[in-house]
Amino acid sequence: MPEGVLNGVKVLDLSEDIAGSFCARMLGDYGADVLKVEPPRGATLRRMGPFHHDDPHPEKSLFFLALNLNKKGATLNLETSTGRALFKELVPHIDVIVESYRPGYLGGLGLSHPDLAELNPSLVMTSITPFGQDGPYSQYQGEEIVNYAMGMIMSISGVQGREPLKHGGFQAQYEGGLNAAAATAISLFDQFNTGQGQHIDVSVTEVVASTMMATQTMYPFMGGTQPRRRAAGGEFTHPMPCADGWIIVQTGGGASWEDIANFFESEEMLEPRFADAGQRPQHGEELDGLILDSIKDKNKWDLFHKAAEARMLFGVVQTPTELAECPQLESREFYREVDHPVIGRIKVPAVLFNFGLCPYQLTGPAPTLGQHNREIYVDGLGYSLADFSRLRQINAI
Repeated sequence: MPEGVLNGVKVLDLSEDIAGSFCARMLGDYGADVLKVEPPRGATLRRMGPFHHDDPHPEKSLFFLALNLNKKGATLNLETSTGRALFKELVPHIDVIVESYRPGYLGGLGLSHPDLAELNPSLVMTSITPFGQDGPYSQYQGEEIVNYAMGMIMSISGVQGREPLKHGGFQAQYEGGLNAAAATAISLFDQFNTGQGQHIDVSVTEVVASTMMATQTMYPFMGGTQPRRRAAGGEFTHPMPCADGWIIVQTGGGASWEDIANFFESEEMLEPRFADAGQRPQHGEELDGLILDSIKDKNKWDLFHKAAEARMLFGVVQTPTELAECPQLESREFYREVDHPVIGRIKVPAVLFNFGLCPYQLTGPAPTLGQHNREIYVDGLGYSLADFSRLRQINAI
């Protein structure tokens, strides 16, 4: 197999959260040599469910598994002087550090970017935090729902007259990790050209706000109408229930309104109050009734394939099981199988994108806790087996 585009890049992943772990995994997915450095107790993600077969075992967190593919793993206690000394021995040999500690924490340990740049001037440090390294909120703790709320998306989610809504999952964290990986790759390009490293400051809240940049966040500065949540009422173009699930129907695409009316087998939809796009919003609830009556006894996948033939903009709300068996994702090899030493063989979501000359490679599962300690400290840094044993005894690793 050809080498990855980041082949030769060495990364230390100090993060214990989703965003930092995802950032480092992206680098490892495309060729970087990534070492997951955890405290001896294990990263916080190891205690985050869901767990394989609902067994709350530190090696069975599905979050930890998915976010730490293509990495090696070692333990290191930065709260000890010996641990910090070991860390400084590693720094000259690496290109990137990914971390998500509260701003100032590493500096308080003498491990800030300026401190470490004295050991390695080309070092890139990527810091991912809820609000960034400075500013009045920088020391505040954040969480997924906080980032969504503070990043404005919640203010336009849901319907008027009801509470704002947050999308399911941890999309803000994944967006933060993806942006951090992109910023790191850009900085590595500069590192290659100049030999200099730098500190990258990623605010997850700003990442969320940036997804609104082209439209909603510009209104206050340009005098436009303030964005609002959609009005309650007409559900057309929003999820609608059928016999065995939910579907999404939209106008546009290659289908005319007549095509859509024929799809729903409704001559009434051809009347001007529905066919005229200008009148349609005033009759939203009545239109909903026609559509809901048409699909209430129909299967969502039958509707999906029928809509494709009619060239309609149409989607099915897939369940987790359906997504895992999605023929489109399967055809593009989005899922890959990996053999984990504790969990066993398991299918994981893997490929985000492919390069034509050096496609994605899954080289290994998430590491077990301290799996590569001997390789790093004995084979790599040259410690004797007796020293290695003492490092474990004093809780330095």
